[in-house]
Amino acid sequence: MDALVPLVAFDLPGLEWLTRLVETATGWGGLVIIFVYSFLIAFALPGVSEVVLLAPLDLGLSTEARLALIILTSALGKAAGSVFAFHIGQEAKESGPIIEALRRSRFDVIGWSERRTVEVAQRWGYAGLALALSVPFFPDTLSIYAFAVLEEDYVRFAAATFAGSVGRLLVTLGLSAGVLAVL
Repeated sequence: MDALVPLVAFDLPGLEWLTRLVETATGWGGLVIIFVYSFLIAFALPGVSEVVLLAPLDLGLSTEARLALIILTSALGKAAGSVFAFHIGQEAKESGPIIEALRRSRFDVIGWSERRTVEVAQRWGYAGLALALSVPFFPDTLSIYAFAVLEEDYVRFAAATFAGSVGRLLVTLGLSAGVLAVL
């Protein structure tokens, strides 16, 4: 796994300490760090979740078991954070001034994410959310909030974000292994 480190850079501007905390998370407490980080990435932090794969944990497990535990913990954290974002999105649907302020913002986050997400949601539904969240190195907060405003089923939303989170980390591992095989 150490060979993955040079292939990716995960520092969040102003939050480098948090990224390093995840990258050095060890022991069973490291799983709590991974869960909290993944929770925060789902609804608040502008970053990517792949950094959790770098956590050494040092639990006396095989590499495969350690990675499986990291992936499961991260996916549960992201699903929980997504449900929190989903609740915020449900409230925002009823709060016109919030949506209008976001539409007028410099970056038009709502407009961009709505266009892309509406296309995916209309065509693929919750499976589309899971697929969108499986794209490595793309901040998933946009997809999560866009779907949160469009959809209404908490359980399906949580399941889709869990599946997308697992898929994202597995795709990242697969891409990393492929790059390393070529090198």
